[in-house]
Amino acid sequence: MTQIKNIGRFCPNDDAGYIINEANQTKIASAYSDLIEKVILTYKRKLGSSLHSIYLRGSIPRGLGILGVSDLDTICITKDRMKDTDLAWISKAEEELNNSFPCVSGIEMSVYSIEDVCDTQSFSIIPFMIKTHSVCVLGEDVSSLLPSYKADKTLANHHIVHLKGQIEQARMELQNNEDKEDVLDCCSWIMKIIVRAGLAFVLDYEKHYTRDLYPAYEVFAKHYPQYKANMSQALEYAINPVSDWKQLVAFLDELEERLVREADKWLLHHNPHRVRNMKLHS
Repeated sequence: MTQIKNIGRFCPNDDAGYIINEANQTKIASAYSDLIEKVILTYKRKLGSSLHSIYLRGSIPRGLGILGVSDLDTICITKDRMKDTDLAWISKAEEELNNSFPCVSGIEMSVYSIEDVCDTQSFSIIPFMIKTHSVCVLGEDVSSLLPSYKADKTLANHHIVHLKGQIEQARMELQNNEDKEDVLDCCSWIMKIIVRAGLAFVLDYEKHYTRDLYPAYEVFAKHYPQYKANMSQALEYAINPVSDWKQLVAFLDELEERLVREADKWLLHHNPHRVRNMKLHS
């Protein structure tokens, strides 16, 4: 069991309030080099001439990776839109890499077209992640083509407007699920979403953003002390997921009533029409 520690930090902002990207190739520990090389080769072999560029995002390119605990999250941009059938190889590739490289707890491979990534009239999470949390490790870096982002309601909305649906999806996936590995994956996924949504509720006050779970939990608990115990449990499940689906569904039932109520309040004030992707800096 991984001990929960007060680690992680908020992204710095520049003088205008825009999020500064701390990711850099020089910060990537050498322990991950073989894995990264293998991931790049896999993308190149599977996508061929369609491949445009590859990015690492998250804690590892920020120099905050923890061996055996952190995930290796990657984004690949293609020159053309790919069909789902063209990307069926991803799940198997992730599984094979996970089994071969214990230096990370998981590997995420994702593919998006250059056309979709550069469509930034409204907030979208992938351009945001490339601009603020990623480093290009192959190909032409598109980050200079993307807008700058603030820790504002457009970013908060991404976490809040989807929250109810994501909790309902998790509940459906967990219900009567006896596949323990599947339950563990779902548990970690939904609890990370919940903790980050907690930060989103107070983003307008704090004006600083983080993907790191502990500081997100800490700030939420400061503003919502009545829900501190609930969010502490969500943080625990995110770091140390459990395979008891009944236990998780009961927790989600309890937490949903409280968080969805807060989400409805936030949306009524900031996004009454529940637009999924708000205009940037609106």
